[in-house]
Amino acid sequence: MPITTTTAIGMIDAALLRLLAWLSPAFPTGGFAWSQGVEFAVETGDIADEASLRTWLEDVLRYGAGRADAIVLRHAHAAQDDAAALSEIAQFARALQPARERLAETLGQGNAFVLAAVPWGAANISGFSDLPYPVAVGALAGAHGIGADAACAGFLQSVTANMIAAAVRLVPLGQTVGLRVLAALEAAFLAVADETRGAALDDAGGACWRADLAAMRHETQYTRLFRS
Repeated sequence: MPITTTTAIGMIDAALLRLLAWLSPAFPTGGFAWSQGVEFAVETGDIADEASLRTWLEDVLRYGAGRADAIVLRHAHAAQDDAAALSEIAQFARALQPARERLAETLGQGNAFVLAAVPWGAANISGFSDLPYPVAVGALAGAHGIGADAACAGFLQSVTANMIAAAVRLVPLGQTVGLRVLAALEAAFLAVADETRGAALDDAGGACWRADLAAMRHETQYTRLFRS
């Protein structure tokens, strides 16, 4: 007998399937066009091999944009049915961006996510414009009963996979190297998701100055394949 969404296990499966679909590389958010400054880091030699890529990304996850986005996502998840609160969280998330291209990145992906999520019913976020990516994902996950922990860890893995894909092309590195880095960062995804549980918006921030500077310097980089 086929499992349907009227059963408990069916509800769990539906939530998981939705999260997997929304965070898949095939979901049309345009993530392939952005690198979060990885392109400039490759240009300067900060990212040159497997070890330096892993170190760079783990720092971003634990001490930079990854941690900040996780906190924002969690607050959007909790405020998924409160338009006023979501608007304030979105404004805060926009203010967190350290560079013009990083702002364009989170807004471009967030707006694309809202449009692409319409088939699943995205009424709680469809009325917004310029919604940062983690806010859009968190609010929709909350509206669909997807746990905040799962949404947070999945989001971190998804955006990191985009950065790895950029580095694989830019350094260049083989696909196997990229997958090894992604696997090695699983502990960081889970640690950041765990650490940010219960964090206030005031706890968001970062200490990855070199990553922020890379995002700023990318705006004037001579040869560019990516938009950030």
